[in-house]
Amino acid sequence: MENQTQSVFERAKPFIAVMFLQFGFAGMDVLSKAALNKGMSNYVLVVYRHAVAFVVMTPFAVILDKKVRPKMTLPIFLKIVALSILEPVIDQNLYFLGMKYTTATFAAAMTNILPAITFLMAWILRLEKIRIKSIRSQAKVVGTLATVGGAMVMTLLKGPVLEIFGSHGSNGHNQQSGGANLQHAIKGSVMITIGCFSWACFMILQAVTLESYPAELSLTAWICLLGTFEGAIVALFMERGNPSVWALHWDMKLLAAVYSGIVCSGLAYYIQGVVMKTRGPVFVTAFSPLCMVIVAVMGSLFLFEQMYLGRVIGAIVIVSGLYLVVWGKSTDYDSPTPITKEQSSPAKRIADETSAGKDNSNHEVITIINFDAGIKTQDEQV
Repeated sequence: MENQTQSVFERAKPFIAVMFLQFGFAGMDVLSKAALNKGMSNYVLVVYRHAVAFVVMTPFAVILDKKVRPKMTLPIFLKIVALSILEPVIDQNLYFLGMKYTTATFAAAMTNILPAITFLMAWILRLEKIRIKSIRSQAKVVGTLATVGGAMVMTLLKGPVLEIFGSHGSNGHNQQSGGANLQHAIKGSVMITIGCFSWACFMILQAVTLESYPAELSLTAWICLLGTFEGAIVALFMERGNPSVWALHWDMKLLAAVYSGIVCSGLAYYIQGVVMKTRGPVFVTAFSPLCMVIVAVMGSLFLFEQMYLGRVIGAIVIVSGLYLVVWGKSTDYDSPTPITKEQSSPAKRIADETSAGKDNSNHEVITIINFDAGIKTQDEQV
């Protein structure tokens, strides 16, 4: 009984981890939008965010990765440089810029195209397999198309305002004149989409990098350090002649930088790396709709953001398509299970009925039954 409970917990850990990530990202969306509304520069926010993450994660990396950290080589370092450009610099700056033009809810909903982009890139790079005649592979393809279609619906179709949680509050006119109009929605959605493409590249490259540098904490610290320097270069250029944007006080700006740095850069990079080792990059990105729901509720409550019918319809299409992809991938990462007595007994009976080649026959029967039971090919080695 104890072993069974432990097995269930081991299977549940990846799901718990990615759900924690989505709650963390939801909090970041709301806090960051509030800080941006207060006049904080998105370029400066990115720099402070990764500086905080580096300071927090480095002590853990130095101590806990001491025995597993491999020697740094030039190819590994170049991969880390690329990682620090893709996510900390390109993705986050474009994401926050897109959020400025729209709302936190819209930005969180648009990131639901991330699993589809990651899936397509993984397929192109042959990290994801497609069998056209398989119903699960068909579900992956249809779900991917539905996800992209839902994102377009959210962008182009507005519809009437839905009064949810008092979302008609004092900031409603700002949403009408700013982020909610069609021109800003299109501009913001393009930025967020490019950011999602960069994020998908980051996830796949992180999975590849971990194969040659299997030290998640150290990799996180390196990404945050290089991301801080690279982001600072971008921020100094974009905010030149405006030194006041670097000032921080005990307000929402500081809270957004500290929270997003610890939770959404430091912990997120580490947890993503751990989960990707067993489940792959597509699985890590498959829970984005949870973030969207949390942000929609929190945005209506705390930011007085308005909810539009068109965006709700688009979000439903995105969620439906996404979970078609998840269902299609549900058997991709089944862990090997031991051969039970029920599985092995028929094999023994059939093997006993054969008169020649006992060892070879037994191996062949077990192989066939294992495949019917859905056990991976590693179990064929007898």
